[in-house]
Amino acid sequence: MDINFKLIGKRIKEVRKQRSLTQADLAELTGMSDSYISYIETAKKQASLESLVQISNALGVTVDELLCGNQLYSPTDYQTDIDLLMDDCSLLERRFIYELISVAKYIIRNNGWELIETEKKQDS
Repeated sequence: MDINFKLIGKRIKEVRKQRSLTQADLAELTGMSDSYISYIETAKKQASLESLVQISNALGVTVDELLCGNQLYSPTDYQTDIDLLMDDCSLLERRFIYELISVAKYIIRNNGWELIETEKKQDS
C-alpha cells in the first residue's frame, strides 16, 4: 500500500488553518523550519514518523487524524473536522447540529443514496 503524502500534507494544512496557525507558528511549535512545514504540506518532502508525531502534538490531534484517508479502515474519518467545527458551539447549537446529522443520515439511508455510492466504488 502506498502512502499518500499529499493527503497527509493537506490534512496538516487543514488542521493548522482551523487552529488559526501559520506555517511559521507550527514550525515554532515543532522546532522545525517554516520551509520544512511547507514541504510537508505540499508533499515535496515526506514527513518522518517523528515529524508527524511532533506536528500532531503541536496541532492537538492524533497521528491517526493526520493519516485519515490512508488507512483501509478508519472509524474516526472526519471526527477531527466535526470536533473542530463544534468546538465553539453552545450546547443548543451542538444539539441542533446533532439533530441535523441524524436527519441527514436517515434521509440518505432511506433514499438508497448509500447504495449508489457503494455501486460507484465497485465500478471503479
